[in-house]
Amino acid sequence: MMNFLKSTCLAAAVLATAGIAAADTLKLSHIRPQGATIDNELRAFAANVSEATGGSLDLKLFPASALGDYTSVQERISVGAIDMAVQPAATAVDRRMQISAFPYVAANWAEAKRIYGPGGAIHGAMKELYAKQDITMLAAYPVYFGGVALHTDPVSPGDPLAAKGIKVRVPGIKSFQLTADALGYISSPIPFSEAFTAVQTGVVDGVVGSGAEGYYASFRDVTSAYVPVNTHFEVWYMIVNSGALVDLSDSDRAALEAAALEFEATRWTTAEADQGAFEQKLADNGAKIVALTDAELAATADHVRAQVWPQVLEDVGQEWGQSILDQIAQ
Repeated sequence: MMNFLKSTCLAAAVLATAGIAAADTLKLSHIRPQGATIDNELRAFAANVSEATGGSLDLKLFPASALGDYTSVQERISVGAIDMAVQPAATAVDRRMQISAFPYVAANWAEAKRIYGPGGAIHGAMKELYAKQDITMLAAYPVYFGGVALHTDPVSPGDPLAAKGIKVRVPGIKSFQLTADALGYISSPIPFSEAFTAVQTGVVDGVVGSGAEGYYASFRDVTSAYVPVNTHFEVWYMIVNSGALVDLSDSDRAALEAAALEFEATRWTTAEADQGAFEQKLADNGAKIVALTDAELAATADHVRAQVWPQVLEDVGQEWGQSILDQIAQ
């Protein structure tokens, strides 16, 4: 009897261990601190995936670029060293990914959803570009229209023809550098990790390349004025290593893909209000919000498109880039 009980307990333990081993865990990176909007939304997303799969698929979050900056994370997802991320597109491997950050492609949220949402020209283009890196794009995550954060008084903020005499940090991406210059600022490419100190110490007097949410998260203590000039439409992408996705069971893969589509659809219903909320948070923190008129925004958009689009098209490939812009114009 004792031997039977021992055998039964051992068999039960083996079955329990087998159940644990069968559960898949995917590492999911993002760029914002724990407790930020995207962090909270991804925790809810992970819980939904776990529930939908009966606990057989677990997503382990790594906030605040804990696995590396977004450029290196994208490269590591490509080779399977990291499983998933929600982050901006890194252009180092393929400069065509700059199409996601083309300035003044969309004028409002309705246009943005048509272009960057499911079925949109840029949505489809980005999906194809990621696929060439052995990465599957599961969803797009709209964040905000971009603007200029300043640690000094604005100079002719609504006139792109006016030389501002203000040096601003920009990402090391050509489209952002050209946009800042076209707006009348003096662009200075500085790594994100050094950007706050650069503003704080006066190396630069502001930042271009983000929007209210990003400036509040990382630059609110050095932002005395914010100009929502709609420099670009910021979209992050939920991406996964294609091999890791294929290796999942059919049911887990279907559950992950369905949850990603729901995650994307929900975000499109909340993103615009979220942008306004973060502009208010900047104001509550002491920043002056310098609103521009519709006429100023339209004139700025026309000027930047004329100055910047031809140069960025050369960088991404004239024929390919123009074909995307032609789809948008239809």
